[in-house]
Amino acid sequence: MSAVETLISDTDVTDESVSADGCHPLFRDIPSTVEFNKLRKRLLRLTRQSLDDFSMVTPGERWLVGLSGGKDSYALLAVLLELKWRGLLPVDILACNLDQGQPNFPKHILPDFLNKYGIAHRIEYQDTYSIVTDKVPENQTYCALCSRLRRGNLYRVAREEGCSALVLGHHREDILETFFMNLFHGGRLASMPPKLVNDEGDLKVLRPFSYVAEEDLVKFADLMQFPIIPCDLCGSQDGLQRNAMKAMLTDIEKRMPGRKETMIRALGNIRPSHMLDRNLFDFAGLMISSDK
Repeated sequence: MSAVETLISDTDVTDESVSADGCHPLFRDIPSTVEFNKLRKRLLRLTRQSLDDFSMVTPGERWLVGLSGGKDSYALLAVLLELKWRGLLPVDILACNLDQGQPNFPKHILPDFLNKYGIAHRIEYQDTYSIVTDKVPENQTYCALCSRLRRGNLYRVAREEGCSALVLGHHREDILETFFMNLFHGGRLASMPPKLVNDEGDLKVLRPFSYVAEEDLVKFADLMQFPIIPCDLCGSQDGLQRNAMKAMLTDIEKRMPGRKETMIRALGNIRPSHMLDRNLFDFAGLMISSDK
């Protein structure tokens, strides 16, 4: 077991340890209710489990945390800062918002929020909105190209700031929806990995919320009273395929509670010999014993 794994494993997050009198400044104005403490404890535990399971942490690194102004990225920043404050995350954290030039984007909200709590940050302006609206036909959604341009700029900022990882707020439902989109529309079994290295090989992309339920993030953002910025300022909505996957998963969970948790466990329990991929399993070399 590594030193980081020992650090993460040996310190339990109890209800008492997350009380309001000992916490990161982000949590000091939040009512200390039983509901909130249980939710906060669960988010901390699941995030630490993901950091541990996928060997995300190298002590002394600097992480760039993408902050869009949505519930997921606010929650990610808060949980990571809390873990760092408790000595459970030995990395430097820099929050970064990429202002992409969408109409009516409230430029003051994120700087005001970050400055209020003394959070190190960088606000980067790049007018990718004009590029997207120029390249994408009016009747199509902007999300795919917008996302690629955003990721490229965040990679650049990470390099400029000496960061070794870009950390994103994708959660359990994002991973499951992507899996089913690839299954139904891409003809492959693939999803969002909790940890990957970019094509250039110089940056990690980390998703510490891989085990966290979106429902919990909705509740957490509401209780924390984050100043949420809508994700559809450009007038575009997410693709119909992803919306259909979300609706399907919601229906399955409603009819069979607990299925989402089972599905996310299944993505970490793959048996190549029981699939059909000849690149992952040597079916040609699978022979019965000659001495039988």
